[in-house]
Amino acid sequence: MASSLTCTGVVWALLSFLCAATSCIGFFMPYWLLGSQMGKPVSFGTFRRCSYPVRDEARGGTVMLEQCGRYASFQGIPSLEWRICTVVTGTGCGLLLLVALTAIMGCCVTDLISRTIGRVAGGIQFVGGESNYKEIEWRFSGWVNGKMVG
Repeated sequence: MASSLTCTGVVWALLSFLCAATSCIGFFMPYWLLGSQMGKPVSFGTFRRCSYPVRDEARGGTVMLEQCGRYASFQGIPSLEWRICTVVTGTGCGLLLLVALTAIMGCCVTDLISRTIGRVAGGIQFVGGESNYKEIEWRFSGWVNGKMVG
């Protein structure tokens, strides 16, 4: 099979795919923040959560539902910041995955990736990675030991 990439390009394609896959897995996992509530361990991410309190109408109180799940709707995400984080991080993961899959296809198809397309793909990859990094840095800059400060 012919390739439109040099040896360096093949390494870039494989590393791009590895990084995109890692970013996507991290985005979908609900273990961004860990803590405890009502004596039970809890964790949540931008749009998934594990072990969360629910209203028990039969008992007239609150009980911990010990399972993982998504929020019922986008509006169900607890805060505007988490909604923004979900959109920005998801967009960044999508861009990284797009570039990585294009680069992997460039390993198999002749003349798919030119020097200009490689540079544009690198720029897109930079934007995607930077959006993920900045969003995570911005969101967690106020957290110390699982508690919001300031």
